[in-house]
Amino acid sequence: MPNQFNRRALVSGAFALGATAMLSASGAAKSRKTFFDRVGLPIGLQMYTLGEDPGKDLDGTMAKITAIGFRDVQLPSLFGKTARDVRAAADRAGLKITSVHLAAPSFAPPGAFTLGSPVGEITDALGILGAKSAVLPIMLLPQGWRTQTGESVQSAIARVLATAGADIYKQTAALLNERAAGLKPSGIELGYHNHNCEFLPVAGTTGWDILMKETDASLVKVEVDIGWVSAAGRDPVTFIKRHAGRLTNMHVKDVKPSTVTNFALKMDPTEVGSGRIDWAKVLPAAHKAGVRRFFVEQEPPFSMPRIDSAAKSFGYLSKLVA
Repeated sequence: MPNQFNRRALVSGAFALGATAMLSASGAAKSRKTFFDRVGLPIGLQMYTLGEDPGKDLDGTMAKITAIGFRDVQLPSLFGKTARDVRAAADRAGLKITSVHLAAPSFAPPGAFTLGSPVGEITDALGILGAKSAVLPIMLLPQGWRTQTGESVQSAIARVLATAGADIYKQTAALLNERAAGLKPSGIELGYHNHNCEFLPVAGTTGWDILMKETDASLVKVEVDIGWVSAAGRDPVTFIKRHAGRLTNMHVKDVKPSTVTNFALKMDPTEVGSGRIDWAKVLPAAHKAGVRRFFVEQEPPFSMPRIDSAAKSFGYLSKLVA
């Protein structure tokens, strides 16, 4: 009888311990926060992802962005409208505009709103929009550059850069330094957005290293585009750690495993979470390095409507525990 009692006690105790462990594990799983909840930051969207849709129907497009769950956007341009009109549309949709891309003068017609516009014009527009971040989306190119017959813009840029040499990066750095110094008193931070073409070897180094060396680290920040870093054959986490302290914005962009290393603006794009980027490692490393604005961005071609791609990326990120 005592032995039977001991066996029953042992089994009962083991069951109780197992049940307690299961409840503890369940409670721990429920208490684990997603990355964006943990850091207290929104998932943003670079509206370039949506192509021509914002220019055709800004109110309708912004309403769709809000319906997905985004609350923060970065503008690729003003979509041919005034800053006041764009801000009003964002307010109606419940969106905040926290960052704006300002094209290099060599990428826009004379008189266009670019990073070369008067500083007062830039600060006034960003003040209306409510944005404190301005970003140069790509380097300067030689005056008069143009596409050739049958050539895409991407191919033309790659061709021009292959022969431009180091000076084009030094000129870009000089523009960034001058504009950043002018914008800083108004509380506007200026950054530079990478592609993969900056990693092309030039003059015994790379265009990227020239930009980092020639720009004032206290003034010019970096908007790191992880998809293009990966397409250039660089490890995203290693790149992030190398530039800790200069990173403030991130383009959360994924690429398919089929993407081959190149410096010619080529990648095989996909929705965030569907490619080869390890976001559970990349996002925490980026936050630790200083990134405080995260914008989903995707390059064409798309396998589904662009707004659906944005929704799929948001769905993945909103559930990611990292």
